[in-house]
Amino acid sequence: MPQDAKPTLKTTLIGSGDHRLVFLHGLFGRGKNFTNIAKGLQPQFRCLLVDLPNHGDSAWTESFGYADMADTVAAELRAGFAADGPVDVLGHSMGGKVAMILALRHPDLVRRLVVEDIAPVDSKEADTASSRGDFEHLLGSLKRLDLSGITHRSQADAALRAEIPQDMVRGFLLQNLRHRDGGFGWQPNLDLLHAELDAVGDWPAQDVAGRTFTGPVLWIAGEDSPYIQDADAPAMRALFPKTVRITVRGASHWVHSDRPEQVIMALRTFLLAER
Repeated sequence: MPQDAKPTLKTTLIGSGDHRLVFLHGLFGRGKNFTNIAKGLQPQFRCLLVDLPNHGDSAWTESFGYADMADTVAAELRAGFAADGPVDVLGHSMGGKVAMILALRHPDLVRRLVVEDIAPVDSKEADTASSRGDFEHLLGSLKRLDLSGITHRSQADAALRAEIPQDMVRGFLLQNLRHRDGGFGWQPNLDLLHAELDAVGDWPAQDVAGRTFTGPVLWIAGEDSPYIQDADAPAMRALFPKTVRITVRGASHWVHSDRPEQVIMALRTFLLAER
């Protein structure tokens, strides 16, 4: 699809229940990554799966900014999914930062917030430099891949295996490889996202200065992930005073992929509870 034909935000609706839940994916992901979770929440939920800017079938932008993304999501929700009142929002990793900033800048749109395996801190200050380094390595590996000779997806998979030996991670990234002009190309805006990795890892405190979100928040950590540290808790609770933190055993950074049943159970318990 030509870039000028892409919508600002591509969304997919799953279910028709009374409880409205928005999903915001992580870096180099797409809304459909949450399809199994959304289906597992039926029949009570109506789920909106969002492709964030520069990802999936949403339009590309010339720069990366969390406040801009959160405001873009807010405009989309006001125009439709949240037109009748606040909705629940779940964000993972990069999408978790978008979700937090959305709740802080547009609290009237968010009833309950779920933040999956990310904290409202700069990666440099959160002792997660190794985590950010993972994405530097992963996206750098994709940029170094010569797509000109690729005629089958299996060839790309084989070419990346040495640099990205984890099958799940490699498969997650290769979902973004698309047929284009007789060959293959990356669906997300790889050049921009790789160039803006510092901004992806940062927390834009200036854009939410003096704000708090007083609604209920579920903070989900993967046991085997370094993205949430105990030292992050004061920063989280300063912005989100009604935070409840849970750790999912045996889960990496991609908690919803590693332990979907536990995530679905946690979401049902948290989102269906009476206030």
